[in-house]
Amino acid sequence: MTTPIVDFIEKYKKTDALRLHTPGHKGKNILGFEGYDITELDGADELFSPSGMIAESEKNASDIFGVPTYYSTEGSSLCIRAMIYLLSQIRGQKPAIIAGRNAHKSFIYAAAMTDADVIFTKPRENDTYLSVTVTAKDVEDAIKESGRTVSAVFITTPDYPGKMTELSEISAVCKKYDALLLVDCAHGAYLHFTGNSPLSYADICCSSAHKTLPALTGAAYLHVKYPIPATAVKAALAAFASTSPSYLILASLDALNPYLTEHKKRLSEFIPKVDELKSKLKSKGFELYGDEPLKITVNAAKYGYIGDEIAEYLIKNSVYPEYADKEYITFMITPEVEEEGLKRLFDVLSSLPQKQALNIKPVTLITPKRVMSVREAFFSQKEILPVQLCAGRVCSDVNISCPPAVCPISCGELVGEDMIPVLLDIGIKELSVIKNP
Repeated sequence: MTTPIVDFIEKYKKTDALRLHTPGHKGKNILGFEGYDITELDGADELFSPSGMIAESEKNASDIFGVPTYYSTEGSSLCIRAMIYLLSQIRGQKPAIIAGRNAHKSFIYAAAMTDADVIFTKPRENDTYLSVTVTAKDVEDAIKESGRTVSAVFITTPDYPGKMTELSEISAVCKKYDALLLVDCAHGAYLHFTGNSPLSYADICCSSAHKTLPALTGAAYLHVKYPIPATAVKAALAAFASTSPSYLILASLDALNPYLTEHKKRLSEFIPKVDELKSKLKSKGFELYGDEPLKITVNAAKYGYIGDEIAEYLIKNSVYPEYADKEYITFMITPEVEEEGLKRLFDVLSSLPQKQALNIKPVTLITPKRVMSVREAFFSQKEILPVQLCAGRVCSDVNISCPPAVCPISCGELVGEDMIPVLLDIGIKELSVIKNP
């Protein structure tokens, strides 16, 4: 497996060239890595119209994943925006998209920019704003109730706490109604190497190499199985991306390709060790959530703690989790954690004495009434108000940070009285709403 981007940068670094191009550090060793940070100079190819080393590297990645694969240096967020834009190119303007309520905020931004109509599936009793169950029946019911032609179904799997969605039957429903299946697999790039990849079913899928594979932050893939010309895919990415992609991130994607040729074996040896850790945690009284192989989400409340309390304790012991809230704490695991890291996590967690379970009511998922399109609301004049003053107003932005970047209410939806305690419960104190005349 070749590494053409890495090879070019290494060769250029050794030339002692006078760098009269961007970046401004000119390759001087001020911070320690500048020599590897280049721009689209002669011979370095161009990310959005590649014909040389980037094209070769993306071909290597495509061979590994088994579908045409394109690089992003701006994470899966860029890929999602490009994905929804491509949908509008394939199916025409203002496409209608069925989506699970746990969609990442970049999906809402993409809908606003492309004027896509978003139709959320109905929540179940135990759904939360971070994790929902979406079945083939849910999708078909949403399509029928919409009363219109649906262009695509957008599924997030794995979701933030690590719950997987079964895609085979959803894919069949999509085919029945001639809708594309779009999948946000940002948290599951490694799943391709376990035999349980969304790529088997998705028409277009994104995955973040930096989340569960050892690439630099911002490295991601857009996988496009639907027959679209590569030039159209690149144009979609370019429409929302910086014209100065990071070659450090590109080099990490390039260097990752040889590593991935052995990743199936690596995971087959490591996942059983994670399974063993999960079993040991359960035996100590911890209740776990989700079924993703390399994610561990602990129900802290059932163990007698607020999730943030456990996070604070872990950090004091130099163990940093991915995410924590009142009820849960989440850990993202990769083989780079190694067996010693798994043992360290268990030792620190198990040193916490189990206490009486806390009676924390889960944040229930509410479906607000949509009163205008995502785009109309997003581009309206806005004002920011304390949440307590927002009942009866129309939400005009995503209003939540990342992580978790999942919106309990999105642009164009009416803020009901029942939404106020939900927003306050998850720490949202102010809301962007459409400005009254």
